Amino acid sequence: MTVSRDDLVAHLLKTRLAGYVGTLRENNLRNYSRFARRDPDVLFGLDPDTAWSKDEVLALMARRCGVNPDPGYLHGPDTIDPQLTVDALDRLAVVLRETADAGGSVLLGTGHPSHLAAMYAAFGRALHAAGCDLRTPARGRSFAMHFAEGPRRCALDYRERVGVLRVYEESASSNRQDLRPALGDPVHTHSPQPVRIALAALAEEGESLPDLVLGDHGWACGAGRLGLRAVGFADSNDPAVFVAEAAGLVAVTIPLDDGLRSDCYRLLTAYVLQLAGMSQ
Repeated sequence: MTVSRDDLVAHLLKTRLAGYVGTLRENNLRNYSRFARRDPDVLFGLDPDTAWSKDEVLALMARRCGVNPDPGYLHGPDTIDPQLTVDALDRLAVVLRETADAGGSVLLGTGHPSHLAAMYAAFGRALHAAGCDLRTPARGRSFAMHFAEGPRRCALDYRERVGVLRVYEESASSNRQDLRPALGDPVHTHSPQPVRIALAALAEEGESLPDLVLGDHGWACGAGRLGLRAVGFADSNDPAVFVAEAAGLVAVTIPLDDGLRSDCYRLLTAYVLQLAGMSQ
């Protein structure tokens, strides 16, 4: 099935991946203020060279994501411009094609415990079929994950065949003598800590760093800050990924609602792979 741009825009609006999205204006503005205050939870590992005011963050998000640009609009629904979403997906297709043509290595990671993993896995299968090496460093690596309420024992792992790395909380039944901890549920995280652990593991093993990191939150920003080519998916309340793109640290940031059912992302995945000449 061929997916046209118009088909995709209609799908984005119907599912509310773009257009009027579920992320409320007050949520967006709160995170823009937190970014301006350099709250680590919304910086995603960035350390901006210049100060950002709340209004400057809003102006950037209006340009790159499509939120309402009016600083006086304080409450209610907010928007993501579907044309900006598709433009970014077009650029993502170019990055995937270039990576495939070069036979590059790819690291897939997500801070979303369920919503986006299937999409990343589909991109991973296509990249692997095109000859790319999918990297899965630090699988089962146990570490103390820092949360607002305090540290918790977690581990990096994956359950998808292609290896989309996520953070899992260690089960209470974990035996510290085991080579790999028993895992509980995957956890939602904004932190760059997971990608730093994954990249450090590659260095420890004498392996080269990946040519592309595909992810979100701290996976994209953390990798980009370390100089790797990174692509990130980001919601309208995730200003850090858009700031990273504006600063040249992230190659492409795709604006969309990142908290919907995994099947909502299938058509956009098909569109990108079709455009990249990597449909399976």
